[in-house]
Amino acid sequence: MEKRLEKEKLNISSNDREGKYLTFSLAGEEYGIGILQVKEIIGMMPITSVPRTPNFVKGVINLRGKVIPVIDLRLRFSIPESEYTERTCIIVVEITASYGEMVIGIVVDSVSEVLNIKGENIEDSPSFGTSLDSEYILGMAKLEGGVKILLDIDKVLTSEEINLLERNKQ
Repeated sequence: MEKRLEKEKLNISSNDREGKYLTFSLAGEEYGIGILQVKEIIGMMPITSVPRTPNFVKGVINLRGKVIPVIDLRLRFSIPESEYTERTCIIVVEITASYGEMVIGIVVDSVSEVLNIKGENIEDSPSFGTSLDSEYILGMAKLEGGVKILLDIDKVLTSEEINLLERNKQ
């Protein structure tokens, strides 16, 4: 009986994660973000740096009259920085902060495609021990081409980091 309940709980969480994901590449690895949080994808544009921000915060951009903070996902995940190419782009996403919705840009190496991922193809992220913070990983999507890391974009930044971005964009 207990095993069945445990299995049902796992199925519910897998089905909750089922849906369409925008996939993108970072340092040769494939990631995905829920498509409902993606506002748009734009090419690289001039980014105004903001002093006294963490190294992964590239600065802000003016997108049609709105100031939007931009973070480099490579640096956020402690992946070595690389030169931007013609395929490098900014994914503009809407995240849920403690005080409401916030729009930010995330720099990625390249955008791949939109995939419809079924719940049964999504597994929890493996446990890496306590030294690695994997709270922002929604799950691992098993696909024919390998594994894609699905991100909970709301948890990629801590609430302190979000508050810092909000203060610096004003």
